Amino acid sequence: MTTETKKKSPGKRLLALDILRGITIAGMILVNNPGSWEHIYAPLAHAEWNGLTPTDLVFPFFMYIMGISTYFSLKKYDFTLSRTCLMKILRRTIVIFLIGIAIAWFGLFMRGILSEASFADAVFNFDRIRILGVMPRLAICYGAGALIALTVRRGTLPWVIGAMLLLYAVILLLGHGFEFSENNIIAVIDRTVLGEKHMYADTVGGIRLKFDPEGLLSTLPSIAHMLIGFVCGDLISRSNDNNLRVNALFIVGTILTFSGFLLDFGLPVNKKIWSPSFVLTTCGLASSFLALLVWIIDIRGYRRWCRFFEVFGINPLFLYCLGAVLSILVGTVKIPYSAISSGMISIKGWIYEAALTPLCLGNPTLASLLFALLFVALNWSIGLILYRKKIYIKI
Repeated sequence: MTTETKKKSPGKRLLALDILRGITIAGMILVNNPGSWEHIYAPLAHAEWNGLTPTDLVFPFFMYIMGISTYFSLKKYDFTLSRTCLMKILRRTIVIFLIGIAIAWFGLFMRGILSEASFADAVFNFDRIRILGVMPRLAICYGAGALIALTVRRGTLPWVIGAMLLLYAVILLLGHGFEFSENNIIAVIDRTVLGEKHMYADTVGGIRLKFDPEGLLSTLPSIAHMLIGFVCGDLISRSNDNNLRVNALFIVGTILTFSGFLLDFGLPVNKKIWSPSFVLTTCGLASSFLALLVWIIDIRGYRRWCRFFEVFGINPLFLYCLGAVLSILVGTVKIPYSAISSGMISIKGWIYEAALTPLCLGNPTLASLLFALLFVALNWSIGLILYRKKIYIKI
């Protein structure tokens, strides 16, 4: 992790890229931090199994933009797998992965020391820590995707992506991949390699199973997802004419989106297994949305509205990790509260129940949303300090 201070951004940089990145980070913080998981507006919840909600777009949009960013990063090395380039890829992959593990460890640690568990048990929780998750997936996809992009001719990358998605589709069809069950090949592989104690527990249709939405097998289509972003980065770089960029992104976006929806009839769109149709649909929507942002921001020049998201976009992973740490703290640290039998309540619980719910006239869902918005604003205020000081923290 490095910190840089810059006087200005590069002149030819597309601001729309930072804004899309910022929208996704703000969105991830928003949907991951409701005041109560029992009270969420439907668009802010993930699809239970098959299907797609606005919330299901946030993470794949970030994965897509990461692919574009990787293209411009590797362009500095002339797409040559030099020792310097390789060491940078490996170092960043390891750092992002370890940060993900550290956040998972910190969550278990805080819950442990605030429960009846011993301090030693709280500290040494590695026997039950979740190994995979958002940050580890980003790390693996970045590392694997960058290496593939450097070792495969760019002209053949679309064929490589297609082959990866086809292989994954066959595996899903043969391995009960579209079932939420213990027989699902994704769960089987995770249980065999990682063990149930290191997996996420999910609930679908009232059935609770150890099923990790960032599992080992579903990392394969996620790498393909990142590579689609990489190919779009190549598409963007071919011209300095933003109108041509917009046209190309809209065409690609339309083709991918319709291909994904057509594929949905046989291979349902499903975020939790990162199905091939999910990859195509979300990459297509991300491409079209980026085209729209380029037109609004970089062509028409309407920029004042997007400064809020630019704060998140210039320090994306740092602010995401900060949000995760703050979420753990406000959700576990307790303060006195006489209105409940235990006499103690978490900071988050007090803000939601004692302050926001009465303010929202007893509407728990509105109060839950308001808490999430305030939490986003808290992270944004910290990001704003970095933004004004022109400090960019690279992870």
